[in-house]
Amino acid sequence: MKTSEAIISFSQSEKVKSGLLWASHAAGLLNGLQGTERQGAERIVELMVDLVGNEALLARRIVKNDAWVEVEKNIDLAKVMVRSGVAQEAAYHLTKALQHVTSIGRNAMGQLKKEGLL
Repeated sequence: MKTSEAIISFSQSEKVKSGLLWASHAAGLLNGLQGTERQGAERIVELMVDLVGNEALLARRIVKNDAWVEVEKNIDLAKVMVRSGVAQEAAYHLTKALQHVTSIGRNAMGQLKKEGLL
């Protein structure tokens, strides 16, 4: 991985991790909601997951690292859960995506440390 790709991978991993945590937390809050409140909250969670998915897609396209494909797959599964009305189940897939993103960020950070940039 080139230095520029490591920088982008590290930066995007931090952004995506943050988004995944927010989306996962928001999905967990749906349990106490009913009716139109729940429908509105589910829509917001769906939009959050979409935004995070777009950031993961951007990272994969820029750095051309297939590790981001696993992140995208888990985010897509989370979207399915939200759209199916079981948004609380999306947290599992968001957590799996978080594991992959953390690994990507750790690898990029290791390279940047080795090069003396961190």
